[in-house]
Amino acid sequence: MTEYVLKTIQLSEHYKSRIVLDKVDLAVPKGSIYGFIGLNGAGKSTLMRIVTGLSFPTSGTIELFGKSSESEIIQARKRMGSTIESPGLFPNMTAYENMEVCRLQKGVPGKDCIPKTLAIVGLQDVGNKKTRNFSLGMKQRLAIAMALLGDPEFLILDEPTNGLDPMGVVEMRDLLRRLNRELGMTILISSHILSELNLLATHYGIIHRGRLVEQLTSTELEEKCQQYLHIKVDNPERASVAIEQQLHTNEFEVLPTGVIKLFKYVKEPGKVSSVLVASGLQIEAFMPMGEELESYFASRIGGVKHE
Repeated sequence: MTEYVLKTIQLSEHYKSRIVLDKVDLAVPKGSIYGFIGLNGAGKSTLMRIVTGLSFPTSGTIELFGKSSESEIIQARKRMGSTIESPGLFPNMTAYENMEVCRLQKGVPGKDCIPKTLAIVGLQDVGNKKTRNFSLGMKQRLAIAMALLGDPEFLILDEPTNGLDPMGVVEMRDLLRRLNRELGMTILISSHILSELNLLATHYGIIHRGRLVEQLTSTELEEKCQQYLHIKVDNPERASVAIEQQLHTNEFEVLPTGVIKLFKYVKEPGKVSSVLVASGLQIEAFMPMGEELESYFASRIGGVKHE
């Protein structure tokens, strides 16, 4: 039976006449990296703020580590770390000094955890440099280090790669993957860089206009975005026979346009083309294709129009 770190039950949030969250039933499995996907204003940050106690829902409930009463959730939040929206840093303090303030606020005993946690995020050598002189990537890593104080089991990150250069995005991805694999940390992460989430997430939730459109695993997403060979030949019927008889597969479909989508042998295109040519067929188009996360996301929310 799947164990969940976070569940929301019919969670709703209204601002006057505007519905920000509409009866959201979200479930984050223990040990997962849950990619939370949605356009700006879809409700991602609002849900995260409610889970972390920074805001309160209009209706509905949340469960943390299986606990649902108000007193239990307050205790369960001590097992969480989070960074929501912009990192809240003191610009005239060093990384160590910012960490010390955060440690005292959280009531984490002992200072030994500070250099250890800074090393985890790669900030062990910044010395007395003030955070006002940090790059955006360094600030993001420091914010995560502050969230990691107290050794949380569950980490909530709102757009941690926002504004990072390509190298910073790669470093952030490697850091989160390491936290998940080596420390067993469950991570809920929102991001608009869907290609990055595709390299990182084990589970996905798609939210649009406050409604949770779909939840699925990375395996289910791969099946829905299945790769295939896009084949166009002068005689689709003869090509179908050749594929069935010589490649011994019926894992293909012939579209009304005559294009063949072959779902097998994607990594053996040479074998397929050799069979087609040997069958006397003229190849007009031949290429690997498949729906990416961005296009699947767009199809689930009905387009890419921003509101």
